[in-house]
Amino acid sequence: MPSLLLANMVYFTAVGLSFAQSPLIVEHQDLIQSDATLSLAKVVELTLEKYPDSSWLNSLEEEAAALAQRGNSWTAGASQAGLRFQEATSGTLHYIDVQVQVPLWNLGQRDAEQRTAKLAENSALSQTLSLKLRVSGLIRSALWDMALANIGYEQAKIELAITDQLLAKVQRRVELGDLPRADLLLAKTESLQKRSVVTLAEAELMHARKRYSSITQMSKIPELYQEKLVELTAIQHSHPLLVAINSQIERKQAERDAIKLVGSGQTNVAVGINSDRFTNDPRSNQTDSFNIGVIVPFGGSAYLAPHVAAVNVELNKLIAEREQLSRSLEQAHHEAEHNLEVNRVELGIAEELKQVAEEHLKMTDLSFSVGEINLMDLLKIQSRTQQAVLNAKQRSIMLQRDIALYNQAVGVTP
Repeated sequence: MPSLLLANMVYFTAVGLSFAQSPLIVEHQDLIQSDATLSLAKVVELTLEKYPDSSWLNSLEEEAAALAQRGNSWTAGASQAGLRFQEATSGTLHYIDVQVQVPLWNLGQRDAEQRTAKLAENSALSQTLSLKLRVSGLIRSALWDMALANIGYEQAKIELAITDQLLAKVQRRVELGDLPRADLLLAKTESLQKRSVVTLAEAELMHARKRYSSITQMSKIPELYQEKLVELTAIQHSHPLLVAINSQIERKQAERDAIKLVGSGQTNVAVGINSDRFTNDPRSNQTDSFNIGVIVPFGGSAYLAPHVAAVNVELNKLIAEREQLSRSLEQAHHEAEHNLEVNRVELGIAEELKQVAEEHLKMTDLSFSVGEINLMDLLKIQSRTQQAVLNAKQRSIMLQRDIALYNQAVGVTP
């Protein structure tokens, strides 16, 4: 049995020495710097400029401009010009017809097209604001995830330092014969475990930093990004996500109305000139004649119906999505509100627990120094104290995070 104990001592001592020779921090680093001149709103603005959806937003604006150009046109479509040459069988009598055909707007159709263009422009703007809110949510989550990961990392380093200090005390008391060597193995084991916690906490911090830099394409964060709570009793109609989908619905309704006004097609006016001056035939009148005609389409409702039905499908899909979105926003608002209430209470409890645990640890540390309790009991109380301290720090960060997420839920952008 003594030989087994000695072997274990040699093993843990060797592990401790090898670990001490290795770097504490993993070589992989994702550097993030704090910038006092940078605000949360500025981060959102810079992220939007490089965000993948920016090209889609640009195409929406181009589409609105194209629709406006069509609605502002005086004709309902492209005009056509025609040239016809006619020759009599004798070969001496020639006729030339020149004609221009212009499609006209149906009654109310041009106004409907202009309204569609205007609503498309409004929809493009509302999609931009909607995307801004979504990006704000990603940045808010990334920032507070980093804050929580950083708290965990810093606390892990503090706990390691405390454990190493205890290890030094235990080692000294073992050398003096005040404690058994088993306590030294126990203290070394605790130190190694704390080193492992530091390594894992550092990895989580690096992951959180990478998520932030991937979203923002930046390596800087605002020095201050805490938010003031914008408390609302319910989701407002001005919520950017609701405004965005409502604008899409209005645009589709206008598009459907414009299609219906096409009717059987466009009425066309044809204006032409007929001439037989290009002949020496005695039968020729050597005159030019002017002619005008109107072409009125009819019976095209069967061909128009599929287009109206297709737009109706898209319209009703958007209406269904709006209902789902309203329910999701209400649920998110309730959860954000509840999380705030819970974390306010939990923060108070955590702070009180921290004070009690720290006082208890002071008493326990003193008792251990005079030999009233063993090392195992000290480590247990020390672990509970460190967890209470970490929990209090985390709750403070979580409360600030929940304020940001509440603002996100009610549609407030930085």
